[in-house]
Amino acid sequence: MDKKQVAAIDLGNSFTKIGYFINNELSGVVRVSWEDLMGDEQLYAELKKCEGIFSSVLSSAQTHAFQTRFPGFKPLDDKLRIPLLLDYETPATLGKDRICNAVGAWSKNPGRNSLVVDVGTCIKFDIVSGEGVYEGGSISPGIRLRYQSLNDYTANLPLLDEKGKTGLVGKSTEKSIHSGVMNGMNAEILQLIAQYEQNYDPLTIFVTGGDAKYFDLVTKNNIFANENLTLEGLYKIFLLNAQ
Repeated sequence: MDKKQVAAIDLGNSFTKIGYFINNELSGVVRVSWEDLMGDEQLYAELKKCEGIFSSVLSSAQTHAFQTRFPGFKPLDDKLRIPLLLDYETPATLGKDRICNAVGAWSKNPGRNSLVVDVGTCIKFDIVSGEGVYEGGSISPGIRLRYQSLNDYTANLPLLDEKGKTGLVGKSTEKSIHSGVMNGMNAEILQLIAQYEQNYDPLTIFVTGGDAKYFDLVTKNNIFANENLTLEGLYKIFLLNAQ
């Protein structure tokens, strides 16, 4: 394994994503479960050979467990510098993944307005101005949370998990749920993008997240798909603090 290899680790709600960087290039990405991250000895040996950084949106107990197992990795916290100014009322509560996405977008689009649309466990919008100021955004439930809430908070609606395109008019309860979840999310995302485009002109849009593939979002010249934006932003923060 190359001595210069750096691992950027995103501890997410649904899975952990590990990006390996060699000589400033992303050389590989793996997705693992929490159980494999904490129990797979081959993965443990591989990561112990790396230097790196991690971000976490997990509980404090899980984050501490990771730090105990991998003490050599820098945590993304308020002690580390980032290349952006934060215009956010509660910076202590700002999700680390949102910070990484914003830094990743800024590093690819410096000096211009950038919007990140992250479609995963939650739908997250994050806007960075051309002056390098993170201004905030929005958070709403993702696909799984929407299906689950319909089942959790009603007496008779089933729990579904099918993803993909669906008709506008549902001809059964199940098809109606699919239409409401998938078409509703698509409409929400497209409408929010349109509003940001009105308020930030010109605007470059980056789409990321594991569930982004279920929506036809990359349809215009100023929208770019980047499934590894979070890892790339995290790596940029590592480099800034390694100097």
